[in-house]
Amino acid sequence: MSETAAEHKIQAPANLNFAIITCSTSRHQKLRHRKSVTDPSGDMIVKLLGQAGHRVTFRRVVPDDRALIAKAVKDALSQKEIDAVITCGGTGVAPTDVTIETVRELLEKELSGFGEILRRISYDQIGSPAVLTRAIGGTIGGKAVFCLPGSPQAVETALKYLIIPESGHIIKHAREKA
Repeated sequence: MSETAAEHKIQAPANLNFAIITCSTSRHQKLRHRKSVTDPSGDMIVKLLGQAGHRVTFRRVVPDDRALIAKAVKDALSQKEIDAVITCGGTGVAPTDVTIETVRELLEKELSGFGEILRRISYDQIGSPAVLTRAIGGTIGGKAVFCLPGSPQAVETALKYLIIPESGHIIKHAREKA
């Protein structure tokens, strides 16, 4: 790591508040019908963030619907205490997978390297299926936003190698005054 990056990380906020939005029509329908729902990827995000000293102060499950995904992201971002939003699910190549397209339209700045590096790490772990890994990161209003696949393995990789180490650094720069 460069000296500049190390210095920026020292100046970055260390304990952040996250929002988690799981994009899954099947889970959302079960919740609507008051059925038991498991969310292994969302639970893993909560666990890994907690272990790193961060808090989850907002959590929601939404269907694979552009308007409802956008509303959930905007609702999370409107809460003053939220520093970063993580979505999981809805990033594949099926016609109903619309999370990436929805959130990309909201981003002020996109971090192209986020998806590129996640795919590279995933390729080292799982081989050629990594080509199906669609993920983006960026900023909106001084807050970080990350869209992850719904796979628990992809979530764990993204959190351990990218989001936990870099979120504070990203937010530090996103909140700088012109």
